[in-house]
Amino acid sequence: MATSKNQKFVEQLRGKDEAALREDLIKLRREQFSLRMQASSGQTVKSSDFGKVKKNIARLKTISRAKQLAKAAGAK
Repeated sequence: MATSKNQKFVEQLRGKDEAALREDLIKLRREQFSLRMQASSGQTVKSSDFGKVKKNIARLKTISRAKQLAKAAGAK
């Protein structure tokens, strides 16, 4: 079931333009920062959330880079 959630997330990202991807990256980085601050202040945080956010950031950056390469290849 988790795979289908990831696939939906990836499909949503592929449908966005570069500006929207940058905004999503900022949101994910803020969420990552928030999780670190919560953990350092002693609040209970699910440790799996760190990995989920990190993987989502990697997915987003991968799709963003693929779009950049496709755009560069199309321009040549």
